[in-house]
Amino acid sequence: MIPRNLRNSFQIPTKDVIQWFPGHMGKGLKQMQQKLKLIDCIIEVHDARIPLSGRNPDFKYTVSGLKPHILVLNKKDLTDSRYHRKIAEQIQRDEGIQDVVFTNSKDPLCKGIKSLVPRARELISNSNRFHRTETADHTLMVIGVPNVGKSSLINVLRNRHLRAESATRVGAVAGITRSVLNKIKMSEDPLMYLLDTPGILTPNVKDVETGMKLALCSCLQDHLVGPQLIADYMLYWLNRNQEFEYVDRVGLSNPTDNIVEVLVSCAKMFNKYRKVKMFEAETLLKPDLDSAAHLFLKMFRLGDLGHFNLDNHLFPFRV
Repeated sequence: MIPRNLRNSFQIPTKDVIQWFPGHMGKGLKQMQQKLKLIDCIIEVHDARIPLSGRNPDFKYTVSGLKPHILVLNKKDLTDSRYHRKIAEQIQRDEGIQDVVFTNSKDPLCKGIKSLVPRARELISNSNRFHRTETADHTLMVIGVPNVGKSSLINVLRNRHLRAESATRVGAVAGITRSVLNKIKMSEDPLMYLLDTPGILTPNVKDVETGMKLALCSCLQDHLVGPQLIADYMLYWLNRNQEFEYVDRVGLSNPTDNIVEVLVSCAKMFNKYRKVKMFEAETLLKPDLDSAAHLFLKMFRLGDLGHFNLDNHLFPFRV
C-alpha cells in the first residue's frame, strides 16, 4: 500500500550543508584559465543522472569561451535511457552545445567513447585555432564538477588509443584531482594530449534540490553533507517518483516517508549494529544508522534500485 501522506517537498535545517567551494577549487579554476591558450577543445564531463543540475555555468564563460565544446554525460549505464535524446535536444537548444555524448567510462566498447576522438579532431580542424594554427598536436582539456568520471574517461581513452596504462588517479570520492596536470598523451594519430583538471563546483549551489542531487551522485563528499541527510533526500525522491524497489531491498513491508524507519530496517537486514555503553558497564546493541545510510546510498549509486534521471521533472515532455 502506498502512503497518502508522502512529502511533496524536501527541506533541510540549514542551507550551509550544501555550500562547498574549497580553496583548491578556486586555485584550479585559475590554472585552467591560464592554460586556455594552449587548448584546442573542451570536453566537459558531467553525471548523466543529473544532466542539468549542478553543472558549473561559469565554465561556458570562464573556460570554454570560443573553443569547441563537447559535453560528455557519463555513467549512462545508471540512467533511464529513454530520456537521452530529449536531454541532448534540450541542451542543444537552450545552451548551444551541439555535441552531447552519453558514455560509460567503465565500458571500453562504449559507442560514445569511440566517437570522442574523431569528433574532437573534426571540431578542431573546422575551428579557428588562432595562434595554434601551426601546432601539429591537439590538446583537449577535460573539465567538470567533482567525481563525474573525468579521470576514468581519460584513462579509458588512453588505454584505447595507446594501449597504455592508466595515467591519472581514479576514486569514488569527490575531489581526488587537486590541480591541473601536465599533458597526458592520449593518441598518436592524430597526436593528441589531454589535460586533467580538478572538479570545480559553482561557488554557490542555487537551491536545496540541486545540492542534494549533487550529494546523492557523490559530487559532494558524504561527510560534508551527512549520509543520513543524503539518504533522506534519496528516500524523498524515490517516493515522489513512485520508485519503491527499496521496500523489499531493506526489508520493509510498505513504502514509508520516515528515513529512520528505513535505516533501522536496513541495519537489521544487513546486521549493522553498534555497541552503546549503558549503566554499570552494560552494553546494548543498537542499529547503526550511519552504516545503514551508507548501504542505502550504495544501492542507489550502483543502480541496484533502478536506473534514474534525477532531473526528470525539469523536462517539459513525457517519455
